[in-house]
Amino acid sequence: MNRRTFVLVTLLAAYFAADSAAAMAWADWANANSHSKEAKGGKSGRTITVQTKVRTTVNGASRSVSTGNLTSTGGNWTPPACWYEPAFSPKEIERTVKAWRGFGNGIPVFGGVGEFVGDYLDSRYKEGKPYKNYNLDKQGEGMFWAAVVNPNRKDDPEAMACDRPPFWVDKGESPDEPLAVSPAVLAAYAYDELPVPDTEVTMAPPGGTKVNLPTWIWLDKAKFKKVSVTASIPEAGLSATTTARPVSLTIHPGTADAETFPASGECPIRGGRIGAPRAKGTPAETLPPCGVRYLRASGQDGSYELNATLTWQISWTSTAGDGGGLPDGVYGVAQDVVVKEIQSVNR
Repeated sequence: MNRRTFVLVTLLAAYFAADSAAAMAWADWANANSHSKEAKGGKSGRTITVQTKVRTTVNGASRSVSTGNLTSTGGNWTPPACWYEPAFSPKEIERTVKAWRGFGNGIPVFGGVGEFVGDYLDSRYKEGKPYKNYNLDKQGEGMFWAAVVNPNRKDDPEAMACDRPPFWVDKGESPDEPLAVSPAVLAAYAYDELPVPDTEVTMAPPGGTKVNLPTWIWLDKAKFKKVSVTASIPEAGLSATTTARPVSLTIHPGTADAETFPASGECPIRGGRIGAPRAKGTPAETLPPCGVRYLRASGQDGSYELNATLTWQISWTSTAGDGGGLPDGVYGVAQDVVVKEIQSVNR
């Protein structure tokens, strides 16, 4: 059968048995490290996908603070939506075909679906078109690679690009497939998993200010230490670590009637901190190294939505010795700021 027939088969299979354990072929992997997790598989449009074996481990993130995920500043760049990775041993592909043959028996309308799918799979993996007897004579010498969908990108149109049926790869060999998993793919996937802390800044005066008086802004340095995520497939000997380092804080006052300090609104990291707390006794008119001055009141019962966005510089390394940079990421949190007029007293 050609790929079009395969798509029709897997479309039926995915539609009728998307939740079948046999279709998924993978049980959840036990993981004793509470800071690690494995991504889940699923179905993507026309194709059944397996649960990925990629494991992620977070280092450097505090579990006591709220976290979010980065948005790339790299234009249209996004982590991969799908890829191929080692999925089935010969014995596992044989068991999966046999499991399919039992699907639909005794169920009206669905009867015969399992045999139809099983016949196709046997023609491909048992009868020499192109594989013979599920490659059982090669048990331990390689794996059938199958499509995996990035669970963070499952609704992206690109997730449908991996529509190739499982294919054999000898142990130690790299498949001739542009979408095959690699350290670079793992690094990009780890980008999606980076848990960066909320950028809720500290302000003085807190919560509200007066027109034309500067508000000091700073970020607790304990909240923006570097964080890294290691994504790996131990069975394939592939691993990559993606690291995010904070580089600057950008202030968006929430109104054009304001000026920022510095004028660019971008507060760099200096001396291990962003901005500086306003010391007790500092004159109210003193300009801060990082802050904002509102030029108009926010109105009765109103406020401005100040957004503080932290920029993170991203790099990656791998056990294969390669690595490099990835697009910077940003993450911000909005805070309401009440701005009132200065009350004057006439004598």
